[in-house]
Amino acid sequence: MDHTLNIIYVPGWIAASLVLMLAALPLGIYLVVSRNKAAKKQNNDKPDWSVPSIDAYASQISFFHTWDPRVKIIVIFSCCFLIVSLDNMIACLVALIIACLSVHFCKIPWQRARNRLLAMTGFLSMFLIVIPFSSPTRPGETILLFPLLSAFPFHVQGLYVALVIILKACSVALLMEPMFGTASLSVTLQALRRLGLPSVITQMILLTHRYIFVFLQEVVRMYRGMKVRGFTPRTDIPTMRTMGNFLGMLFIRSFERTQRVHEAMLSRGYHGLMPTYIQFELSAKDIAKASLWLIIAIVLMIVDLFAPVLSP
Repeated sequence: MDHTLNIIYVPGWIAASLVLMLAALPLGIYLVVSRNKAAKKQNNDKPDWSVPSIDAYASQISFFHTWDPRVKIIVIFSCCFLIVSLDNMIACLVALIIACLSVHFCKIPWQRARNRLLAMTGFLSMFLIVIPFSSPTRPGETILLFPLLSAFPFHVQGLYVALVIILKACSVALLMEPMFGTASLSVTLQALRRLGLPSVITQMILLTHRYIFVFLQEVVRMYRGMKVRGFTPRTDIPTMRTMGNFLGMLFIRSFERTQRVHEAMLSRGYHGLMPTYIQFELSAKDIAKASLWLIIAIVLMIVDLFAPVLSP
C-alpha cells in the first residue's frame, strides 16, 4: 500500500480563478435577495416584518398532507437520522434528490425551501473553507499547494468531507418542510404529544408561535408611532437612548400582555392542560406510505454500502 502523499502545486491562474468563484457565491446570493426585494417593491408589497409561518400551506392536499402526522413524524425523522449517518457522496446525492422530490410533492412553494437553504449558506460555506485546510493529513491522500499559502495545504479529502456534510445538511433541511409544513401547528404538536413529548413543551411552542406574531405587530405599531413623531435612526447617543426606551417599553407591554393572556386562560378553565378534539386514526394508506419510505431508507443504505466511493 502506497503511503506517500500526492502533492500538487496549483498554478497561480487556477488559484485566482478559484478565488473568483468563491467570491461570486455570496455575490450571487446578494443579487438574488436584491432582485426579490426589488420585485416586492415594484408590486407595491409591504415589507414583511414577520417570521415565516410554520403551517402557512397546511390546507393543501398532497401525499404528505393526508398522512397521519404521528407516522409522518416518526418516519421522516428516522430518515433524517439515516441521512446524517451516510458517508458515501453518491448516497448523499440520492438523499438530496429524494428531499427535493419530497418538497415538490408536498406542494410547498420552492421559494420557501430556497429561503431556508439561503439562510444556511453562510454557515455551510464555512465548512468549505475550514475543513479542507484543517483536516489531518492521511497517508496516500492528495494535497494541493496554492501560491503564497504553502504553509496551509489544501486537503482534497477534507473538501470531500465538507461536501458530504453540506449535502446531508441540505437534505435534512428540505425534509423539514414535508414533516412540519404539511399540517397545522396544533395538529403537529398534538401528534408529538401522542408520541410522548411533554405537554408543557407543546403548549410553550404553541403559545410562542402564536404570540410572536402579536409582539411583532406591536413592534411595527410602536416603531411607526416613533417615525410619525419625527424619529430618525442615527449612530449617536440620543438614538441609542431612544432605542433603549423602545426595547424597555416593548418588554413591559409584552409582559403585561402575557399576564392578561394567562388570566384569560384561567378564567376559561385552564388548569395546565389544553383540551383537544383531534382524533388520529391509523389507516392502511398511512402504513403503505410508511412502507414506501422504508423502501427508500433501505435503498439509501444499500447505496451507501455498495456504491463506488468518490473520495479522492
